[in-house]
Amino acid sequence: MKKKITRKSPKIHLNLKLTMLVVGLFFCVILAKLSYVVISENVDGINLTEFANNRNTTREVLYANRGVIYDVDGTPLAKNANSYKIIAILSSSRTTNPDNPKHVVDKEMTATKLCEVLASEESRESCITTLTGYFNQDLYQVELGNWGKVSEDERQAILALDLPGIEFVTLAKQRQYINSSWASYIIGYARSNDEGEIVGEMGIESYFNDELKGENGYVEYQQDAYGYKMATSEEIREDAVSGSDIYLTIDSDVQNILENAIANFSKDKSLDWAMFVVMDAKTGAIVGSATNPNFNPNTLDGLNNYLNPLVAYQYEPGSTMKIFSWLAAMENGIYNGEDTFESGTITLSDGRTVIKDFNNVGWGTISYDTGFAYSSNVAATNLGLQLGSAKLNDFYNQCGFGEKTGITLPGEAEGQVDIVYESELANASFGQGILVTPIQLLQAMSAIANDGVMIKPYIVDKIVDSAGTVTMQSERTEVGRIASSESIAKMKQLLYNVVYNSFSYNKNYAPDNVVIAGKTGTAQIASSSGGYLTGEYDYIKSFLGVFPYEEPEYVFYFATKRFVGPSSDIYDVVSNTIKEVANIVNVTTTDTDVDASKIIYITQYLSRETTTVADELKSLGLTPVVLGNGKYIINQYPLSGSKVIAGSKVFLLTNDRVIFMPDVRGWSTNEIIRFCNLIGLSYTLNGYGNVVSTNISEGTLIDVNTMTLEITLGL
Repeated sequence: MKKKITRKSPKIHLNLKLTMLVVGLFFCVILAKLSYVVISENVDGINLTEFANNRNTTREVLYANRGVIYDVDGTPLAKNANSYKIIAILSSSRTTNPDNPKHVVDKEMTATKLCEVLASEESRESCITTLTGYFNQDLYQVELGNWGKVSEDERQAILALDLPGIEFVTLAKQRQYINSSWASYIIGYARSNDEGEIVGEMGIESYFNDELKGENGYVEYQQDAYGYKMATSEEIREDAVSGSDIYLTIDSDVQNILENAIANFSKDKSLDWAMFVVMDAKTGAIVGSATNPNFNPNTLDGLNNYLNPLVAYQYEPGSTMKIFSWLAAMENGIYNGEDTFESGTITLSDGRTVIKDFNNVGWGTISYDTGFAYSSNVAATNLGLQLGSAKLNDFYNQCGFGEKTGITLPGEAEGQVDIVYESELANASFGQGILVTPIQLLQAMSAIANDGVMIKPYIVDKIVDSAGTVTMQSERTEVGRIASSESIAKMKQLLYNVVYNSFSYNKNYAPDNVVIAGKTGTAQIASSSGGYLTGEYDYIKSFLGVFPYEEPEYVFYFATKRFVGPSSDIYDVVSNTIKEVANIVNVTTTDTDVDASKIIYITQYLSRETTTVADELKSLGLTPVVLGNGKYIINQYPLSGSKVIAGSKVFLLTNDRVIFMPDVRGWSTNEIIRFCNLIGLSYTLNGYGNVVSTNISEGTLIDVNTMTLEITLGL
């Protein structure tokens, strides 16, 4: 039988040949492309060398340090509280100048010094062993694990050691407000945005954000498979430029007194708000400004109103404006203090509008000088009618009412002075129907202390850039003369009489250690529907004054809205607060001059050994207060450059955070607050003066996370 032979179809044979031809052509194309890539630098518009390099290139942002906000003496009020990781550069290739090494040269010494900051006595040996092991690796750089995660204070202490090859990378960026709600509406707050930059959103933090933020830098380098910099890689670096530091005019001692006063005045009472401000009358520097309510800028607890009461609250001031309507009459030649008038009521020319004195009946026929002491609305109206709308309007404008002072705080209001009709003229003469701000009142009142020359207020003393150059220095600025020497002398006498004359209602405002001069104010609160609110407590009560009376150096202003309580509380807060301020700024009527030989200058103690510094302070006649049992100091108060008197306390915070409660009886308000702030302990104050007792007894281990120190003060 014949074998059957199967023959392939000519069509199938042809398809196979075509398939083999296509596959062959495909491989030819691939080979051609590979050859092109090998011999060509650019492919499809892409530089292959550059592309390969970029795949292994890392670029890190070097965030600029935000500037510190200080008080006038250089005590930090707002600073960075970032967390960092420590990077140790091990490769000698980083160093280009042997005299200025940029890598870890002495590994044992570096580990030992670092561990003196990072570890307690008990764990120091383990720390040194661990870090030395890191340093002996054959790598360009290393991170130091858990030992290498540090706070801002620890970073500063390490920087002070000046260790070659030790650098820091920011882990978290945040802002710390040392004194919590203290001066919160002045300082404001800043927060990190989505790009990781801290941005000021209120107060000085906002107004001077550009100066504070600095300029970020970057570092670019080739990294290996483990993410470390390759030793052969050339580093491209643009260092960050730190932000400028801002020194406020705030005197912490004065601010502490004001904060304590307002807190105690407001405690357990019903009121809308209260404020107390003190300004240097000769320079215009705001030395203290406290408000209630306030807020904690660390947490934003209590922040329900973004308006700074000092500059943004505008309201009808009441009888404090009589200072300026009386001055207007004097300057226009129509005032004779011995002239008399019939007090009680006066009816305007429209036959309907009746102006009354606050007691509705007056005091019979009295002089205009007496009318000022009694705060007579009728006397003010008579003088206003003689002046006319144009002249009173012009004088108020000359005093700065109706326009911003230009102080460097956000949100300043300009107020409103627009006197046209007779009824507006009458009301404006005793401080109703016009709007002013507290900062305008302080500015205008400065003329009383400067022989008629008005001084512009300011809140920033100076700005210092990262190179240490003072880029802005504030100084006394004269706005202009608003009154003659004769008018000012007369007004000072009238303001003295308000407090001290036998017929005065206001003797309780007088401190017992300094003579003041000033004027009370009680203003009705305007209703949103027109007219005024008529409730028993619908008033803004205030006191605007200067001290010492003979040669005024300070202007002060207290005000509260809808305060429910006895007038004695207002007397007390004014008299007791000015008494304490007068003592602290040394303008009392007693001889409190300090012997120059007893003034001691504080130096830098950070990173020095605790026992050495303590012995040094004792030899200078100072009292060291050592906080913790650490070998090294990581913070101090007062700061370097401060002046203190022999016998003063110097607080030394060590690198051991186990702290026991010291005996604080007899400490000043400022000292106990500084103690709490240094160790991060929450506190409450009750009363005025020095420490009488606390709820934490001497020798108790302090837990700053759970404890609050309740402090009772007494005079």
